Amino acid sequence: MGSNQKVMNNRVRIVVVGDSGVGKTSLTHLITHNESLIRPGWTVGCNIQVKIHPFREGTSRECPYFVELFDVGGSLNHKNTRSVFYAGIDGIILVHDLTNAKSQRQLIDWLYEIVNKEGKDTNKSNGNSMPPSPPSPLSSCSSDTPGTDGHILFDMEEFMGATQTPILVMGTKLDLMDEKRHPKMGVKKPGGIADKCGAEEIWLNCRNSRSLAAGTTDAVKLSRFFDRVIEKRKALRAALAFGVSSPNAVSPPDRRRFGPTSDIMEASVLPLLDTNDLK
Repeated sequence: MGSNQKVMNNRVRIVVVGDSGVGKTSLTHLITHNESLIRPGWTVGCNIQVKIHPFREGTSRECPYFVELFDVGGSLNHKNTRSVFYAGIDGIILVHDLTNAKSQRQLIDWLYEIVNKEGKDTNKSNGNSMPPSPPSPLSSCSSDTPGTDGHILFDMEEFMGATQTPILVMGTKLDLMDEKRHPKMGVKKPGGIADKCGAEEIWLNCRNSRSLAAGTTDAVKLSRFFDRVIEKRKALRAALAFGVSSPNAVSPPDRRRFGPTSDIMEASVLPLLDTNDLK
């Protein structure tokens, strides 16, 4: 396999979503440039940032991967058109503002919007189509008033089984929280979106360039998430190479037969950015 093809294969796409104004642009800039963004602008459509991530860092199989972060604008005016950015994603970062509880509740809507784009039927109640089901620990509701228009109730367990997409939850504006009124540990209540997704959660101050400094707990969490995203993509490639529609339907390929760096394990299956976009 040529070097250009290997570069194209060593890429993953992660969509970064959340309500408008929660700080997604500042967050993606911090992740990709290791510096704070002084004057972030409003995102119209999608802003793409790229980070080089050392996959399996510190092992004999370490290799660089391009992580494409798709910062999707959260304005309601673009809700009907932004679904185009959800095609071919390998991971999801859900972003909320720690000083705005509503932005955290809205994350369930963002998950539904993404999974609905893929045609997965995890909707249990939507608008006037049927009466809402009683909430359960694995079900979530996007509205404070069940049964009203726009109400969404879907089974989180079914959603996770349908997508198998790695998820990370990130809370921004930690510097604006009043520690006396909102103790950090007290706000992270069991049953939140991270618990329901089986996802890790990071709280940070995007104005502090050291928030994701190498070796910190949050940096380790982020690196671990990127590794999971890459592992999932590699499993998908392997499954498609064997003619199976889902990577969960087969056992991992026998590396004694194909080897750890076999071309069959690296077949590109999803549309990605052109290499020139990284220059």
